[in-house]
Amino acid sequence: MSKNSKIVPSIRYNDCEEAIEWLCTAFGFKKHLVVPSEAGGILHAQLVYEDCMVMLGKAHEGDEFGKLNSSPLELHGKNTASIFMVVDDADSHYKKAIEAGAEIVLDIKDEEYGGRGYTCKDLEGHLWNFGTYNPWQE
Repeated sequence: MSKNSKIVPSIRYNDCEEAIEWLCTAFGFKKHLVVPSEAGGILHAQLVYEDCMVMLGKAHEGDEFGKLNSSPLELHGKNTASIFMVVDDADSHYKKAIEAGAEIVLDIKDEEYGGRGYTCKDLEGHLWNFGTYNPWQE
């Protein structure tokens, strides 16, 4: 795995254990690091997909950073940001996400700017975009 990713999104979930398992099943992530909380549950986790990484934490676990974040569940399903990830095969990724119960909000299609992709929400409503368009390649 290339460790070139310089931006690592951090997402808060109400149920980190369920989110970790779901993200691995639906989107193909693998567990890189999982830190249990003394109170039970997950304090921090790092998941990887090829050379991409996301970090997860418990929503509002009482830390200062947690107080700065809101779940889409608290925002009536709205998001203030989304994640875009480059995948080699958007169609197979799309099918796997559907099988795991992802809510497809923009169906898979060929994009005018190149590539093929789709947009979905995960089990807690976070917005994810997956596609073959790689903005690093010209």
